[in-house]
Amino acid sequence: MARENTKTIAQNKKAYHEYFVEESIEAGIELVGTEVKSLRQGAVNLKDAWCAVVDGEMFVNGMHISPYEQGNIFNRDPMRVRKLLLHKREIHRLLGIVKQQGYSLIPLSLYFKGSRVKLQLGVCRGKKLYDKREDAARRDMKRDAERAIKEHNV
Repeated sequence: MARENTKTIAQNKKAYHEYFVEESIEAGIELVGTEVKSLRQGAVNLKDAWCAVVDGEMFVNGMHISPYEQGNIFNRDPMRVRKLLLHKREIHRLLGIVKQQGYSLIPLSLYFKGSRVKLQLGVCRGKKLYDKREDAARRDMKRDAERAIKEHNV
């Protein structure tokens, strides 16, 4: 089995800070030609993006893809709502999870898989302020421990 090459376009680092990621799903995304060209240049922002289910279809909102510089009338609105390509049973399963208290669908990363653009979608639960502080303290302790080990071995 040939392994397809993947190239990361953008990651939503804020999502890992703001949410606990319970599960992640790969979804296709419906784009127009100039948007794909703009993605190849890396002109995308996932920072405030979120997903919603409307009439049995899933859409991503708040994802900013900058207009393609060499584009003309074919450039679309950078903040337009884009449709995600998922099987109906996956959408119904995710909708059931989202109906639970505190769960959200957040785009985690955007990448090329072969020639296709894919979106990694996370089923996330919001963090409280004390959870964020705990994560920061754990990260600082880990960094200090690695520094101490490095200095001791030198």
